[in-house]
Amino acid sequence: MEFKRVVITGLGAITPIGSNVEEYWKNLMDGVSGIDLITRFDASKFKTRFACEVKDFDSNQHFDRKEARKLDRFAQYALVVAEQAIQDSKLDLNAINHDRAGVIWGSGIGGIDTFLEEVRNYVNGDGSPRYSPFFIPKMISDIAAGHISMKYNFRGPNFTTVSACASSTNAMIDALNYIRLGKADIFITGGSEASINEAGMGGFNSMQALSTRNEEYKTASRPFCNTRDGFVMGEGGAALIFEELEHAKKRGAKIYAEVAGGGLSADAHHLTAPHPEGLGAMNVMKNALEDANLKPEDIDYINVHGTATPLGDVAELKGIKEVFGEQAYKMNISSTKSMTGHLLGAAGAIETLAALCAVVNGVVPPTINLQELDPNIDNKLNLTFHKAQKREVRAALSNTFGFGGHNASVIVKKYTE
Repeated sequence: MEFKRVVITGLGAITPIGSNVEEYWKNLMDGVSGIDLITRFDASKFKTRFACEVKDFDSNQHFDRKEARKLDRFAQYALVVAEQAIQDSKLDLNAINHDRAGVIWGSGIGGIDTFLEEVRNYVNGDGSPRYSPFFIPKMISDIAAGHISMKYNFRGPNFTTVSACASSTNAMIDALNYIRLGKADIFITGGSEASINEAGMGGFNSMQALSTRNEEYKTASRPFCNTRDGFVMGEGGAALIFEELEHAKKRGAKIYAEVAGGGLSADAHHLTAPHPEGLGAMNVMKNALEDANLKPEDIDYINVHGTATPLGDVAELKGIKEVFGEQAYKMNISSTKSMTGHLLGAAGAIETLAALCAVVNGVVPPTINLQELDPNIDNKLNLTFHKAQKREVRAALSNTFGFGGHNASVIVKKYTE
């Protein structure tokens, strides 16, 4: 069968470096770091005392107090970015078939704030099992998709993908495929995460996954740097409106770019470490290229997973060189996690958004905070250090890899008739 074409017609974002798409993109271009000391709790006894928190988010500006009490922070972010994307798309909600409009969302952890709060209240109480009736509905990862669908009366496919840090990329690939197969016209897709609390930071610290560079926290997210020592936790989310091409054209929608394809693979290697030769990364990028019917030389930019972990950065670049050959030296590569930190399950959403903006604007966002290149990394690769670089970006690929060996890549390209 012939697949239907899928385009992106609306965008929304809340990130550590911008509370909307325009702010986010500008700060990416300017190389702004979103890292600061943690304000949400007293982190003085933690190995890591800094993170990429969302700044100046006031739930009262978006929800009435009664409604906000029913929503974990990750779901609040989801609803806000979904509204931004709907408004940006100029979608007439009275003119669409709501049975063919769906929501597929990604979150790796879900309502960890709610879980921590409810268990803490129980432990600090008199032992009576007094739990909020909203405990479970606030905590479960799928609830963000549920809230979005209820708000807009989207009655099509509705679920959440959970694959650790690949979650929102998985969500976008699922949305792509439902539309391709003619099973829906529109999806709100993307992801959100809000895990900066005592449990989130403490858990990742115990795994030795986070940077502990407390004296130089502003530059602690250092992908490809010889002195990198782990990732920096981030939070927030992004929403993208995926729409069937003819449906978008019929309503005169603004089309940002086309979703060319996506790939999935598993490392099948280790609980948290990547395959040392980048096997999973190689397979997922090959799968994405094949699915998009593109060749390696068609890709001008890769937004890498690039978390600044000692093993991960090297393995991913090995995979890129293996898949792309000489094209690896002609393209731009960058890790925007150097600015936003790692949004876990929402990483794919904000990084696909960055890749899309590179395609639309002809500018590649930088990798910041390099001090000394890891000698195990090929210095002939263009890792877009320090400053954004102008170039035509015909197609861009975004990689996300999750604990458990989950790999997902999505490709966006310039829209042409």
